[in-house]
Amino acid sequence: MSHDYIPARDAEFDIFFTNLVEYVDQKTGGNVPEWTHIPPPALTALRDARNAWEAAYIPTTRPHTPVETEAKNDAKQAAKQVLRPFVNQYLRYLPVTNEDRTAMGIRNKDTIPTPIPPPEAQAEADLTFPGVHLVEVANIRAVKGGTAPDLRSDYGVRIYYGFSGSATEKYRFRLAGEPKSGGDLPYSVFTRRKKERFDFDGESGNTVYFCLRYENPRGQTGPFGPMLSAVIP
Repeated sequence: MSHDYIPARDAEFDIFFTNLVEYVDQKTGGNVPEWTHIPPPALTALRDARNAWEAAYIPTTRPHTPVETEAKNDAKQAAKQVLRPFVNQYLRYLPVTNEDRTAMGIRNKDTIPTPIPPPEAQAEADLTFPGVHLVEVANIRAVKGGTAPDLRSDYGVRIYYGFSGSATEKYRFRLAGEPKSGGDLPYSVFTRRKKERFDFDGESGNTVYFCLRYENPRGQTGPFGPMLSAVIP
């Protein structure tokens, strides 16, 4: 469904365009104009586009030829190419107010941010082994058949991981047994990519466990996905 503020129907477009130009003329005219931020050449271009549209549109309001229809369509496209930049450059900001834009039929931008809820979908992935002591968490995705992902909430994924084996200087925290939840895994990394490669040099032969969950832009987390595990090559 279109949310364009410029009407698609010719009759409605004509009313919209006429009203906008008349409103702008009122605000920029007189001995002491209320709006002084619009340069005269821009005003002239807007009026010229309006006049060209009107000249092409009026013949099509009665029985007319295909040539007249084509001329009207061309004039409408040309008018939009003047109208949109004019609105974006001169009518989106002060001194033009929300009330002014409403009077001209221009939709005001929503300044109240829509709350982004915590994620609800679960995340899972595949494990691949591109080389010795390398493990790649690949094809990160929402669990099939579960809650559908929300692109706002599922902003990125935090990958939790942990190891069996003896502690090292790099990885001092080790798992005493098989983890039951992602919360049991001591290390994590955040990513917005669909895959993440880990280099576990010196850990070959140990078991690594992974568990993923989505995070929204505020750092709020969703439920953990399934536990993944593999022996590091």
